[in-house]
Amino acid sequence: MNAAEFDKLFESFSFLKIGVIGDVMLDTYWWGKVERISPEAPVPVVAVSNKEQRIGGAGNVAINVASLGASVSIISVTGNDDEGSQLITLLNQNNINTDYIYKSEDRITTNKIRIISRNQHMMRLDAEVTTSLNSSEEEKLITAFLKYATEEKPQLVILEDYNKGVLTEKGINEIISICKQHNILTAVDPKRKNFFAYQGVDIFKPNLHEVKESLNILGNRISEEILQDMHKHLKEKLDHAISFITLSEKGVYYESENEKAFIPTHIRSIADVSGAGDTVIAVASVVYAASKNIRLMAEMANIAGGLVCEEVGTVAINKNKLLAECKHLLAV
Repeated sequence: MNAAEFDKLFESFSFLKIGVIGDVMLDTYWWGKVERISPEAPVPVVAVSNKEQRIGGAGNVAINVASLGASVSIISVTGNDDEGSQLITLLNQNNINTDYIYKSEDRITTNKIRIISRNQHMMRLDAEVTTSLNSSEEEKLITAFLKYATEEKPQLVILEDYNKGVLTEKGINEIISICKQHNILTAVDPKRKNFFAYQGVDIFKPNLHEVKESLNILGNRISEEILQDMHKHLKEKLDHAISFITLSEKGVYYESENEKAFIPTHIRSIADVSGAGDTVIAVASVVYAASKNIRLMAEMANIAGGLVCEEVGTVAINKNKLLAECKHLLAV
């Protein structure tokens, strides 16, 4: 693609409707300085100077999609609490449709509090419920998704699993079935618990550790031959269309019926890897929905993942910066 074609591709993102379903959460940051050790215990005392709340989990995927210019809706469950209200406010402020979020009386909203000094994580505090939705909540989530699919008619839906209980095996099966009935593309960022529940999806995006753990692969050696073998085993179990495996600092690997490739990462000054996987699945989904070009999807998502790692904390991809990098690294 040349530079003008990249401009046209990025302009086309605004015509897309994409849904994100999965575990939403707050990312809370307490910033401060460490100048002494506590006299009560051998731990640093952090003098907090600033507090900030950001969108995390599946919400971070949605905000990345929105940052690219696509219309995005969240389908999820939060607690009926202050954190849930704060999260919905943040989502709305970032042009994310929250009409399909259900507030549960039996759950709390996941809140991950990170204490940071001099760009270093000192501690993380997690307030969360990780049990699966009960049958009533499960049905409400499926009903909300069916309503979304019928009313909004999205081009693609991202299933973002953080093992917090929103995506159950039954829910996953029903959601994928609804997507097939409505000709909606599906992309998945899986976790260990429901790893093999995502039957027949279009894009399956695990990281290398998740693949090795789920397929019981030992050792640290990685080659294209090993990655091809991983895809083969995943295909046998999932019957999906595209494997898109992220390899951390090594890059990404993709394989479909007709093509496959390893794409190395571009050298970056890494500050924080938080939320990089969210950015990768978001960019991959938007690009694939717009272009149906698998290699372009992988190349652009690889670039985007590296860009957000240059920032501290969970941040969304900058559309203009991504466009400039794609022109610089990929345009011919």
